[in-house]
Amino acid sequence: MSRGQRLEFDPSGLKQLFPGEGRGPVASGSKLGPGLRRGTDSCWPNPTLRRVLSAACALFAAAPSLAQDIPLQPFPVNHELRVDSAADARFLLDGPAGKYGFIQARDGHLYRPDGKRFRCWGVNMTGWAVGSEEIPSHEDAVTYAAALARLGVNCVRLHFLDMPDTVNPIRNAGEEVSPTAGPFTHAPRGLIRWDQQSSRGAFNAERLDRLDYWIAELKKNGIYVDFNLNVGRRYKAGDGIPDAELLGPAKAFTYFGPELIAAQKEYAKQLLGHLNPYTKLRYADDPAVVIVEVVNENSLLEFWMRNWLRGERVPGGANIQLDMTPHYQALLVGMYNDWLAKNRKPAEVAELRRMAGVAEGQPIPFMRRGDHPEAPRLRLDAELGFLTQVEIDFHAEMKRFLKDEVGVKSPIIPMADHTYFIANQPLMRTAVKSDIMDAHVYWQHPAIYGRRNEPMVNSPELSIIQKLARSATVGKPFTVSEVNHPYPSDYGSEMIPILASYAALQDWDGIFFYTFETKIAGQWKPMIGDHFDMTLDPVKMAQMPAGAMLFLRGDVSAAKEVLTRSYSTDQISEASRLPRAAMPYYTPGFDMTIPLVHGSRVSCLDCKPRLPAPLPPMNPIVSDTGELSWRTQGGKDGLVTIDTPLSQALVGFVSANAKVQTRHLAADIRNRFATITLSSLDGRPLSLSNRMLLTTTGKVENSGQVWDERRAMLTNWGTAPTLIEPITGWIQLKDLEGAVGVFAQPLDGSARPIGPEIKGKMIEPGWEIAVGKPATTSYLIRVVR
Repeated sequence: MSRGQRLEFDPSGLKQLFPGEGRGPVASGSKLGPGLRRGTDSCWPNPTLRRVLSAACALFAAAPSLAQDIPLQPFPVNHELRVDSAADARFLLDGPAGKYGFIQARDGHLYRPDGKRFRCWGVNMTGWAVGSEEIPSHEDAVTYAAALARLGVNCVRLHFLDMPDTVNPIRNAGEEVSPTAGPFTHAPRGLIRWDQQSSRGAFNAERLDRLDYWIAELKKNGIYVDFNLNVGRRYKAGDGIPDAELLGPAKAFTYFGPELIAAQKEYAKQLLGHLNPYTKLRYADDPAVVIVEVVNENSLLEFWMRNWLRGERVPGGANIQLDMTPHYQALLVGMYNDWLAKNRKPAEVAELRRMAGVAEGQPIPFMRRGDHPEAPRLRLDAELGFLTQVEIDFHAEMKRFLKDEVGVKSPIIPMADHTYFIANQPLMRTAVKSDIMDAHVYWQHPAIYGRRNEPMVNSPELSIIQKLARSATVGKPFTVSEVNHPYPSDYGSEMIPILASYAALQDWDGIFFYTFETKIAGQWKPMIGDHFDMTLDPVKMAQMPAGAMLFLRGDVSAAKEVLTRSYSTDQISEASRLPRAAMPYYTPGFDMTIPLVHGSRVSCLDCKPRLPAPLPPMNPIVSDTGELSWRTQGGKDGLVTIDTPLSQALVGFVSANAKVQTRHLAADIRNRFATITLSSLDGRPLSLSNRMLLTTTGKVENSGQVWDERRAMLTNWGTAPTLIEPITGWIQLKDLEGAVGVFAQPLDGSARPIGPEIKGKMIEPGWEIAVGKPATTSYLIRVVR
């Protein structure tokens, strides 16, 4: 589809695949041009002209056409219909989860007790979209635990468990929802009983039983769990917490409000000290718990750097963005002045008072962000030092409490680096004192307006890899507990193979996509329900097994060389007030192509500064292993290639780079943008593999969705079923040793066969497979030798 064009989809007569029907849609034939359809012997109705022009017809059929000439086809995903398949990645899991004991953080990585490296290929569990559930029923738990295992998922991040147990619509409650309203969302239902005066009582017993059964099913299937503690909790007037009705999720307040700290400890002990009747273990004692996270996207330093310590949040007020209430601002200012009295000389305190323009005996206030660029270092460093200490002290106490009083044995993540448009070095001082470094990132998050729906392959120096790599630290495991290429996007297919391959190059320890939402049997439709829910996205579900093989199996090698950098105290202070234009590294002189070539780590903070030398200009940007290559043509027509013995891929503007290929994979396709992966399923190199997974993915849309005039956001979210742009043309599988036959079995959105196998044809480099009919995202490749 070209910019500004709109797909008109008429679902009349279409057999849609809704839950319980068990029937696939009837897909129309792929029309190649006026009067020409593949499978006929003519492109002209006159018999005489038919014979004369037969050769011309063949050439016409082979000629590439534009992407907008390829009609989108229905391709629903239904996890309820999934069964074990030869195309599964379940073989990567080693269940039950925790059978070797607790996962350990040591020597810069995660390990099993037997010394083998451990990585998480995971998803967040939420319940935002209508028809979804944060904590599934017992029946749905069985379905989705098995479905996740088949996708190669070995870890789940349990998010928003601290939300109320009631259905809390965000917009458009009720059965009928306006199609122009955007994502049809409601808040996830958690464990907290909301029918009491206080949220600090017992959990909802039915919801807790569901959680226990869900975790037992995950564990049985070899899937570990990551518990988030403070995520989206709301407080009630009966909780004894000041300003409870104004706090929302209480981010930042949780670091220093004494009542809020007590409530967090109560919740942690109640959850992690709970005995699961299905596993007969407390969660603190269960080795299937891989990680415990203390707070989610929550930093007092972030509030300071984003001008949210204003103290203007009051009933009926403007309440711009987050901000503090007067009560908490006064509490924090009082703590700051007490800290100054203990940690700064009287003359320095007097000078700070003069700078702030307050009289003797009056508390010294915090600056606003607009004052930071010109602030004297005495004042900047005082505020930065105090707020950092509050964060460090809070997390040290929470870790002590979790380990000593609750008995948690899993590694602990204190917080995540989650806002790449502020400097992360100050936050790293807090995070580096715990077990694991963690980060979140999204490519063109829908909450950030402006130009969107742009391909990441055209911006290698601004990709999610750079934004994530800034926090990786020597001697600490590194995980990515939230990441996505949010919907809608014409280019979402690029995310999983790029992230999986470069995360392996960087030798990271975990990836958790945000988000996967179990569906309530009989209450969902086969469509993408919100910006982040991947569960019914045909493209991302097809690529999850391929990504698992790239990352979990380690198909992409770790970089041969790791380049480190270090920061002085002075650099950290100055980074905290650099403008947004310095994002994401806030490190003048740092070459942002480094994470695409070598390993990249921070070696130390508050020490002698050191920066690696810039790399020579290169296009393509090739990893030092030679397995990854990222090329653009003046910021256009980007293409990433992955070329390893067990997995290979072409990601991006494949047609514009028609001569680019890997050792065993090439494509001659009509689509302008595509993501094509080839993975060995039997553990043999692709040259010798007898069973492979081929994914051919591109654009995905809901039926009837409508873009705005900028093609950045949707004015109509659309409805079921989801549609894919079939990757159409020919895929070449080259250099297959001893092959005498190659066959491709198309798979549907439940990984079941669609029709007969496609017989490959022998060509000089190897074998060629015609793709695009039937419409699909995946093929199971069978090689006869």
